[in-house]
Amino acid sequence: MARSDAMTSSTSSSTSPAARSSATTVGILGGGQLGRMLALAGAPLGLRFRLFDPARDACGGQVAPLFVGDFNDLEAVERFALGGEDGPCDLVTYEFENVPVRTAAHLAGRLPVYPPPGALETAQDRLHERRLFERLGIPTPGYRVIDSLEDLRRAAAEEPLPALLKTRRLGYDGKGQCLVPSAEKCEAAWEAIGRAPALLDRFVAFEREVSVIAVRGRPTGGEPAEVRFYPVTENVHRGGILRLSRAPSPHVSEDVQRQTEDAARKVVEALDYVGVLAVEFFLVRRADGGAELLANEIAPRVHNSGHWTIEGAATSQFENHLRAVCGLPLGPTEAVGHAAMVNLIGEVPRAAGVLGLEGAHLHDYGKEPRAGRKVGHVTLVGRTREEVDGMLERFTRVVG
Repeated sequence: MARSDAMTSSTSSSTSPAARSSATTVGILGGGQLGRMLALAGAPLGLRFRLFDPARDACGGQVAPLFVGDFNDLEAVERFALGGEDGPCDLVTYEFENVPVRTAAHLAGRLPVYPPPGALETAQDRLHERRLFERLGIPTPGYRVIDSLEDLRRAAAEEPLPALLKTRRLGYDGKGQCLVPSAEKCEAAWEAIGRAPALLDRFVAFEREVSVIAVRGRPTGGEPAEVRFYPVTENVHRGGILRLSRAPSPHVSEDVQRQTEDAARKVVEALDYVGVLAVEFFLVRRADGGAELLANEIAPRVHNSGHWTIEGAATSQFENHLRAVCGLPLGPTEAVGHAAMVNLIGEVPRAAGVLGLEGAHLHDYGKEPRAGRKVGHVTLVGRTREEVDGMLERFTRVVG
């Protein structure tokens, strides 16, 4: 259902003028699976959606009107947000953290944009993220700023190796990263990341990777903005891509939950944030047996590690993001049992095989299969951790 940036789908043109004028229209920069799931979550709330994406086959266009254009084309983006046959958007959000900050700021001068462009700018640069954490007193892995091959060679001579070289910008799902196993490999690693400004992260012998999803509403009536948190999620990555999330994490204490919430609260308050934000951590076990959390990065949007909330929480991250940006009361964030979310990478298995498993929920994003591409996910929900363990075993046998 993709259209040019001056057109919407036939779905919008069939809506009566009265219905159009009374409904809140949310513009979403980005038309991928996150935009798709936002639109699906907002439909029961009576919200309308409009997506903007450079790709004519963006999967969100299957469920909401899609405007096609370049994120850097300010005229096209402005037509998307302020034009359209059903009138202007009431507000704009995004499902993709690499939207140009200039574009978000341009729109913010014309209508509400949430989260604020400043949060987007911070999240797009790993150095800005780390300095935010440091300013807020949130521990992070040790790192060195790398602007040249000479910087990298100097750091490799002074820091313990192996270490991980990460581009400051445009790195996700393992992209823009390269292990530096020895000083002799500096040049190869520098070339591998495209000779871009980077950080050299000290190797962290973490026990597990965890994340917390926070949601902060809009301040109303002089009252401070409401902030809520989902249970800590435990994540397993392979090849830099999230493969499995478990929530609530079966291995973290109430103290770890509190630490993640304290850190996330500092971040959303410092950024004057509105909407859902994820903070990812490494959990390191100290010699005395206590847990130490090192903040790795933030994501200023709904997040892959929160997909389990659709079936596994009282209110999904997608609905709560929309509640927040629309100025509505936030929904409860408690888990309704135990859940595991499995990303489907490359291809979607046969639906009958997945749906034949009790407690399994299939989400097919409608994307063309491709190696390394996230094309869907399956959430398994049960009453206990042990029940979900059994579901995962059966899922693996059936799907492989």
